[in-house]
Amino acid sequence: MDKHAIVVRGGLVVAPAGKCSLQDLLIEDGKIVAIDAPGFSVSADAEVVSAADRLLIPGLISSHTHSHGALNRGAVDDKVSLEMFLTGGASGAESRGVKDKYLSTALSAAEMIRKGCTACYDLSAEFPLPSVEGISAMARAYRDAGMRAVVAPMITDKTIYEALPGLLEALPNDIRSRYASLSSAPGTATIDACAQILTNWDFDRRWIRPALGPSIPLHCSDEFLTECARLASEYDVPLQTHLAESRAQAFLGQARYAKSLVEHLEDLDFLSERLSVAHAIWLDDDDIERLAQRGVRVAHNPCSNLRLGSGVAPVRKMIENGIVVGIGTDASSTSDGQNMFEATRLASYLSRIDGFETEKWLSASDALHLATEGSAKVLGFERIGRLAVGYEADIVFLRLDSPHFVPLRAPLIQMVFAETGSSVHTVMIGGRIVFHDGKLLTLDEGLLRRDAQEAALRLDRANDVALAGAASVARFVGMFCAAQGCTGHPLRRNLGVVCEC
Repeated sequence: MDKHAIVVRGGLVVAPAGKCSLQDLLIEDGKIVAIDAPGFSVSADAEVVSAADRLLIPGLISSHTHSHGALNRGAVDDKVSLEMFLTGGASGAESRGVKDKYLSTALSAAEMIRKGCTACYDLSAEFPLPSVEGISAMARAYRDAGMRAVVAPMITDKTIYEALPGLLEALPNDIRSRYASLSSAPGTATIDACAQILTNWDFDRRWIRPALGPSIPLHCSDEFLTECARLASEYDVPLQTHLAESRAQAFLGQARYAKSLVEHLEDLDFLSERLSVAHAIWLDDDDIERLAQRGVRVAHNPCSNLRLGSGVAPVRKMIENGIVVGIGTDASSTSDGQNMFEATRLASYLSRIDGFETEKWLSASDALHLATEGSAKVLGFERIGRLAVGYEADIVFLRLDSPHFVPLRAPLIQMVFAETGSSVHTVMIGGRIVFHDGKLLTLDEGLLRRDAQEAALRLDRANDVALAGAASVARFVGMFCAAQGCTGHPLRRNLGVVCEC
């Protein structure tokens, strides 16, 4: 990145505690080296960037997404539960080439930047196996976009039909025979492929870092999870998984292990400070305490949790137990976009449904903290998510002439509760302006759009049989999982509604 000095003049800066004041920022080598009253002196050759009539916030950080979902935008029906979605999760993925993987990631990155997001944790799937070429293409897309990212191959060694006890037996005979023989790649082959990815990582870790993403504990054998943890420790990289996302997962985990999913992972010694878990909805108090004791971090995904009817995560209780919580967007196929402003607002609003004590609601300041510093800790980046001396200059400039800032009384509240991304005027990452005045400066969005439309038509045609098959079984999977979720599980994470079966 450029090493010359940049001074950002006259912006209304959001401080870590949420207070706002007019200040100037001095940036050198991509980092903030001074924040002071407007007009402080700098070297004569410093580049001046005007932030007049702009609210300056730290770049938002998505603690959980799937860039492969960008090419699947619009492909998920509007009444689909998590498990119904997962029946078609691999349909068509084998048809994607390296260019498609780059394209999907670039699409996702372009939207994130447009919506003020400067870093993310991406679990991306390749079938049948993760590859150095595929994961490198995804990492290269983030590098080309100018974003920071943690990129993890999303991996399993079981299909959904192997993972969920009783599912195959519950399917009609003709459908059961079709899916009984399906299998994932052998766990040893997947672990070997991941070791190759980690061994050959050649991206600057100040920007792009590797990780591992064992997808869902139920979809992984105990041996596979143990190997993932071993490999992550050997290469000193983080892990992320989807934990207790649906009520069916929680119940079926109890049925399989005779204990909660969290208890089982603890027994495997899988819980650690290098692990983050996405969703974490169907947890009891003991589960939360276990996660806290082992330093596990949580990626809260309110948009997809609502879209898929999964429930409301007990975020306040996690925070009270000392768990680090970040906010994520999840995939564009299940959240219908990469809008961290929307996810941040919903995180605050849902805390008001989850509890009636107003002092336990997530305030606007709380929500912004989760979407910045909280998410940064989930990613494992030490110096992003805050506008402060010594931190990376990842800054979003918001127009203060947008309707929701007029009149301007409480900038932070007005931003968290009303901003949609429409006010984003400039995005700076590491001191480099990557978006300005409606234009992404790092990627050709017109070309991305044309390529995406062509790829969608090509992939849909190539996979129409597989997609139709997945749609035919999804209804039965949904019925099975709904019945399992209603079977005597003590938790209520669906807005307090008692399940009637």
